Amino acid sequence: MRTAFILFAALVAGAVVGGLTYLSAGDLAAAALAGLAGAGLCIPALHGLIKK
Repeated sequence: MRTAFILFAALVAGAVVGGLTYLSAGDLAAAALAGLAGAGLCIPALHGLIKK
């Protein structure tokens, strides 16, 4: 359950980052890269914040 929550929260954060990047830059490739990077960086941060 904890893993699913962390992955879902990272997915939401990545989608928000990607969407905001697309709205500001208008470049789909940059938005996808920013969204993936944002989601990837959220996973270890959330793992450290949410302990068992």
